[in-house]
Amino acid sequence: MNIMQYFVTDRLILRPAYIEDAPFIFKLMNSPKWLQFIGDRHIISVEAAERYILEKMVTQFDRLGYGNYIIVRKSDEMKIGTVGLFDRDGVQGIDIGFAMLPQFERHGYASEAAQRIMQAAKEDFDLKEISAITAIENTASQKLLEKLGLQQAGTIVLHGDDEELILYKWTENN
Repeated sequence: MNIMQYFVTDRLILRPAYIEDAPFIFKLMNSPKWLQFIGDRHIISVEAAERYILEKMVTQFDRLGYGNYIIVRKSDEMKIGTVGLFDRDGVQGIDIGFAMLPQFERHGYASEAAQRIMQAAKEDFDLKEISAITAIENTASQKLLEKLGLQQAGTIVLHGDDEELILYKWTENN
């Protein structure tokens, strides 16, 4: 699979994350809701974000052909968030995830991007199962996952963590 693959919606371009995105990734991964709902990845500098992109994001694209996409608004080429399909330790199957900078929330961008990535998961990557995890108090994420067709499948605690998360699943036969 070509790691240069990108996807387009009416308002957005979804493109793979590159090392040049490190300042944006640093800002996003240190935003209040990222820290509250996704967790501290200890990205304490732009250099740490560069390492994270290379070690986590680029390697998954190389291995699977999909991964973390930067959400770029077409109208002004502004980077506004991320969406992706992740091979996450502790979660069976491929995990869909999304995050927005605070000023771009509640405009339908996360929904638009996540719907396009779900379509790609099914049509371009031939995935038969998608998982998702979310914090119990993250009701906005839960609503979007349900809108995408995922259903609650219980709870999960990831290795090395003590927070109980809600597990969602979508399977082709649902």
